[in-house]
Formats: sequence, C-alpha cells, structure tokens
Amino acid sequence: MILRETEAIDLPTPNGPMRTHLFRPAAPGKYPGIVLYSEIFQMTGPIARTAAFLAGHGFLVAVPEIYHEFLPAGTVLAYDQAGADLGNRLKTDKELSAYDADARAVLAFLKTHAASTGKLGVMGICIGGHIAFRAAMNPEALAGVCFYPTDLHKRGLGKGMNDDSLARTAEIKGELLMVFGRQDPHIPAEGRAQVYAALAAAGTHFTWHEFNGAHAFLRDEGFRYDPEIACVAMGMAVDIFRRKLGEGDVR
Repeated sequence: MILRETEAIDLPTPNGPMRTHLFRPAAPGKYPGIVLYSEIFQMTGPIARTAAFLAGHGFLVAVPEIYHEFLPAGTVLAYDQAGADLGNRLKTDKELSAYDADARAVLAFLKTHAASTGKLGVMGICIGGHIAFRAAMNPEALAGVCFYPTDLHKRGLGKGMNDDSLARTAEIKGELLMVFGRQDPHIPAEGRAQVYAALAAAGTHFTWHEFNGAHAFLRDEGFRYDPEIACVAMGMAVDIFRRKLGEGDVR
C-alpha cells in the first residue's frame, strides 16, 4: 500500500510528552494498529523502514520514542559505541513503571485514532522486544511479536535491574510470536530456555522460532543484517497480525 507522510505526535504521559511517529496507509479507511518498539537507538532509519513495511501491509503503526523523558524529542542515537553506551545506560535509568505507563498511553492513542479499527498488536526489537512483551500484558494487545527481547531472562529492564516481566507472563492473553538468533550472545541458549519455560508454564498461546542469526539480524544496516532471515521473520509478523487483528479496509 502507498503510505502517507509520517506524522509526529507528542502523547501525554506521567513523565512528560512522548514523541510518537505514526506511519499509515494513504488510502482512507480504518486499519488495525501496531505499536512498534525500537532498539535502544530510538527511531533510526532501519526502524523507520520496518514501520513503513508494516504500514505498507495495511496497518496503522506508532513508534514511540522510548527515552522521551531523557532526550529531546526527535533524538536518534547513532549505531556506534557512544550511542550504544548511552542507550544502555538510559534503559536502566528509566523506571519500570514508566515503560508500562508509556505503553498504556500509546495503546490508548491507537485504540481511539480515527483511522484505527481498534484492534491492536505490539512488536519490538532488542530492548523493544522486551518492552513489547510487557505491553502485551495489556488486554488491548491481541498479538505480540518479540524479536530477540534482551534482558528478559536476566530481569534487567528498568531502574534497579529487577523487572518482573517473566513473573507476569500469565497476564498475556493474546498470541505471541517469539523470534531469536542462535548466535546472539545477549540471549544464550540457557536464557532462551528460561523464557520458553515461563511461557509454557503460564499456558501462553505462542509460536517460537530460532534462526541461525546474530543479534540485530533484522537491522538492515551493518554486518549482522541477514536479509534472508529478515524476510521470513517479517512475513511471520505480518501473518500473526493479520490473523489476530484482521485487515481493516485494505484495498
């Protein structure tokens, strides 16, 4: 589908305005909504292209800036050591409750948007995969896609690095798609096994995929990008969202 020009909206949250980038089909009508959570670098080129890919398949896609309370609106961190260091520091400077409040704000925004069917899903990459996992605990989230969700097995999200994400797995009522790379040092085999066990114990409706890929295999910049895996994995993401959210007014 042809897309409209990207819109930037500042959503109110308990911790200040959250710049959110909206991608949507140009054709008039109503479409299912997806919240897309970025890596620690915020709204980079690869994240924008991922959002456009989803919107091009008939979804209303909102990309919130995950560090809005710390950085000026529109800030994009570079894919270098300085950007990684800052992004990794901020992910544990931010209160866990703030991540959850942000999720509620953007879900509420998409739920009532004039171009939304009200059927919502969440998706995230790297730290965004972990945030999407938590966002999927909201009853509005009918489907969730988590690409190599970092720190989920280590309880390392948020201030204090002692999150309760896996302990709250049973709160996820929608269907999940969990996608990992076997060569990802951030989520080793024992960590993946821990996440799988928590999902199985909670009776979660989920699909599990492990590819022979490195961390950031989805990012279409840098040497770790694997376009073969990315193509298959993004197709699976579109499939679960279409099954669980419907197609809206796709023409």
